[in-house]
Amino acid sequence: MSLEAFNHSEPLTLGVELELQLVNTNDYDLAPYAEDMLRLMKKTPLPGSVVPEMTNSMIEISTGICHSASEVLGQLTPIRDALVKSADKLNIAVVGGGTHPFQQWHERRIYDKPRFRELSELYGYLSKQFTIFGQHVHIGCPDADAALLMLHRMSRYIPHFIALSASSPYVQGQDTAFDSARLNSVFAFPLSGRAPMALTWTDFEAYFDKMTRTGVVKSMKDFYWDIRPKPEFGTIEIRVFDTPLTIERAAALAGYVQSLGAWFLADQPFMPEEDDYLVYTYNRFQACRFGMDAVYVDPATGDHMPLREHILKTMDKIASHAAMQGASSAMHMLRTEVEASQNDARWLRQRQSEEQLLAEVSRQAAQRFRGAPA
Repeated sequence: MSLEAFNHSEPLTLGVELELQLVNTNDYDLAPYAEDMLRLMKKTPLPGSVVPEMTNSMIEISTGICHSASEVLGQLTPIRDALVKSADKLNIAVVGGGTHPFQQWHERRIYDKPRFRELSELYGYLSKQFTIFGQHVHIGCPDADAALLMLHRMSRYIPHFIALSASSPYVQGQDTAFDSARLNSVFAFPLSGRAPMALTWTDFEAYFDKMTRTGVVKSMKDFYWDIRPKPEFGTIEIRVFDTPLTIERAAALAGYVQSLGAWFLADQPFMPEEDDYLVYTYNRFQACRFGMDAVYVDPATGDHMPLREHILKTMDKIASHAAMQGASSAMHMLRTEVEASQNDARWLRQRQSEEQLLAEVSRQAAQRFRGAPA
């Protein structure tokens, strides 16, 4: 199977997908209500889409094509409101966060869809352990070669995306000591990690052809890379974000991606190299483990600095581009939290230290998702 052509998209347009938890309102454990939610959601015309995910206690919402962070929020808001209304009818709740804090993976059931059944047969228990929840951000690129350049430039900022979105400190009732434990489950898949260093679409097509000849890969969906090209949309898709606890943070993260992309296109600030990836896995681990308190190793200079400091310096560099994209308020929201060393993982831990019971933490997270005051 040959790689499909890279379709046209408007540069810097955005699309956001959020995988969300469905929980009962008795003990706030995951609840198998995806089919019921989809049935109810069909009754309300909405931007974007609502679809099932791997297991039947998950649901995924998506925006349509957006031009700004505020437009992302404008589309996510009615979808969120319809989700909450539908969930209330079913006496369940919808929650953000990268992991459910105490669900047991073996209790999950694969959603009855051919691709999910196929993945379950291939990956065994990993499929149920994939009951994790991420945000994916698509950004439009001028052409296929520009998409690969954008992808490899964005790779330097993967630790930013992880630390800013981290919301998965708990797994099966335990504090993992990671801010983003979710990504440990993703890394278990054989085709996860980073994309190969190809800076022209011709070279990428050659790589794809080699992979399909091995029989390991049939389509781009088989790659679980941190960032992957999406030729059918004319975008690259960044996949390392945990699902935030609020749609406001989800929109702000999309604004950060757009601001970085605008900087790349306007200033061409650096040329990616294979050696950028010498510290990639280390930086990614640091961000997953320590969040805002991580160490960042600059791939160009080898300098070590606090990740928090690198994020703030980057935000200073791209401030004018953020303003041109209408993302200044999104950047301000994220910057305020970086300066306070705050993210959703820390919020969850603070709630747990006060409440002790993880079920109560999930209940408060559900309230937060629906827009109630923290």
